[in-house]
Amino acid sequence: CAMTELELKSVSKSEPKLRTAIVVYFPMFIAALSLITSIYNGYLNNRFVTLIQGNVGRIEYLKTCRDIIDAYFQVKFRAGLIRPVADGATMSPEQVDTMSAVSKFGALGTYLANLRNENIRREYTELTWALEAAVKRAATAGGDHSKLFDATDASFSTLNDDCIKSAQNAPM
Repeated sequence: CAMTELELKSVSKSEPKLRTAIVVYFPMFIAALSLITSIYNGYLNNRFVTLIQGNVGRIEYLKTCRDIIDAYFQVKFRAGLIRPVADGATMSPEQVDTMSAVSKFGALGTYLANLRNENIRREYTELTWALEAAVKRAATAGGDHSKLFDATDASFSTLNDDCIKSAQNAPM
């Protein structure tokens, strides 16, 4: 089964064509695969950055929701520490501390409202004013502070539910 001389010449003539084709087209094929891989990698990186940016905004919003909940309950707690002061007297240290907590609540509410619409901004502003009024009433209410925050509790509950829903519905 030895090859004839004609068959050997035929194989040797086609071999350089095949080798030339491989040498020319194989690097082009590798370059095309590299280009496709690079384009796909850029697409994946873009998606990843978008995902991270959305998630960071969502986490920041949730942290602020947590902080405003803390601020609200700090106001309520500190208002319970306020004792009546004599007419014409300056504010007690407890009143100053409680008004500071109201200011913190107002600042956090403003931050959250800036990320939302005008209705939410108005509700946070009205709630902050209602908290200030409740704290001022605490100075004259004596020892019973249980009813001071009934009106603000309902408003705060609504805003808190909205805060959590907004954070959960934020695009990722």
